[in-house]
Amino acid sequence: MAISTKAEILKEIRNSADYVSGQELCEKIGVSRTAVWKVIKQLQAEGYDIEAVTNKGYRLLSYPNILSGSELMSRMNTKWAGSRVYYRKETESTNEDAKYLAEEGMEHGSLVVADTQTGGRGRRGREWISPPGESISMSLLLRPDFQPDKAPMLTLLMAVSVAEVISGLYQDLKVNIKWPNDVLVSERKVCGILTEMSAEPDFIHHVVIGVGINVNQTSFPKEVEDIAVSLRMAHGEMLDRAQIIVGVMDYFEYYYGIFAERLDVSDFVHIYDSYLINRGREVRVLDPKGEYEGVAEGINDKGELIVHLPDGGVRTIASGEVSVRGIGGYV
Repeated sequence: MAISTKAEILKEIRNSADYVSGQELCEKIGVSRTAVWKVIKQLQAEGYDIEAVTNKGYRLLSYPNILSGSELMSRMNTKWAGSRVYYRKETESTNEDAKYLAEEGMEHGSLVVADTQTGGRGRRGREWISPPGESISMSLLLRPDFQPDKAPMLTLLMAVSVAEVISGLYQDLKVNIKWPNDVLVSERKVCGILTEMSAEPDFIHHVVIGVGINVNQTSFPKEVEDIAVSLRMAHGEMLDRAQIIVGVMDYFEYYYGIFAERLDVSDFVHIYDSYLINRGREVRVLDPKGEYEGVAEGINDKGELIVHLPDGGVRTIASGEVSVRGIGGYV
């Protein structure tokens, strides 16, 4: 795992229940005592409450609610998901950044994170609003060794990962998924996912999964205030964005490992369906070939939505240009 000296030092003192001596840090990380001291001073200036005691060393007493590359890497415990973090204070699009890094040869599991994103977009080119200091904008770079037709299922894995983290951390919230890739809290959108792929007919160059999560916003523009919500608005307090990101990487790495064995979502159907807000509801399928209505049952092993039609027929819907809406609106 590629990690900066600053992140390594922070990780060491964060994971220790006792003091960590400067000499121990020098030997473990391979830097001078002066370098350790400089990093400690930098961290203290950023708001980390680090106690320094002569002949004992350093101990982390508390840490600020901030988002940075060092903060994320010091808390990451995965083997490859988030193996390298590229942090941007501001960027136009984390997906575009990740695609550029992919062309530069960056490894499977690299993660681009931005404090604010100025040109984010969702499905069908819709704008995704990412105000500074309030939301999560991140994109995970993958280099799968399976066929391109399997890639759309990765979106469902990410949706389940986000839903599991939110429901696990904030158990007072009602979390759902709107097929295929919107995560909802109290039936309003809290997360959108955009998966993009560079591939040939039988080979994937790379896949980029972009994730936008509304975390600490206290309001939304009028045009989306009826369908959008933030975790802070629903939970009632300021939340730790780094904790959420690290949790999503944990879950995604776990689910991806299981998925890669069978190359379908058969092991996750029951989990996904347990979150699926469309399940058992009437839906309107917005197919370019013609709209139709039916009742959503759940997903199959390919991640397709199963819809029962009024005439008794059944259709399975693959994600892509097809959208699903509730009869009365968004859900």
